[in-house]
Amino acid sequence: MEYMSQEGYDKLVAELHQLESVELPRVREAIAEARAQGDLSENFEYHAAKREQGRLLGRIRFKQRVLEFARVIDTKRLGSDAVGLLTKVEMTNMVNDSRMTYTIVSPHEANLREMKISIKSPVAEALLGKKIGDIVEVRVPAGVQKLRIESIELTGG
Repeated sequence: MEYMSQEGYDKLVAELHQLESVELPRVREAIAEARAQGDLSENFEYHAAKREQGRLLGRIRFKQRVLEFARVIDTKRLGSDAVGLLTKVEMTNMVNDSRMTYTIVSPHEANLREMKISIKSPVAEALLGKKIGDIVEVRVPAGVQKLRIESIELTGG
């Protein structure tokens, strides 16, 4: 089972709809056009379109599977006293005294540009269940970071 926000679930549904209703028909049309050109053994356009169709069908199956096991979290039932899924955590790196804020989300919603990290990431796993004022040591590729939790806020996703 994969827990996620309503926003993440809706985005996944929209992506799946786009793939099924726009991308896949476009590729199938390209295959039909290439097939109409005759000899398929040396037809680059045909083979490229077939590869694209296979890639798209794989993405569609993956997204369908994620949605099949997805459960939208009712944020009204979550607490904001400890770090968990869909919480925004402000913390200070104790080594260089820099501040950062991340939102803990499902792996399918993670996006570093939006400061959303996967609940399965090393930082999020170390923070889970911790409270304001706690100091956490996190092993990251660059070594060990000491982080102090400054604030925890429940988000809508």
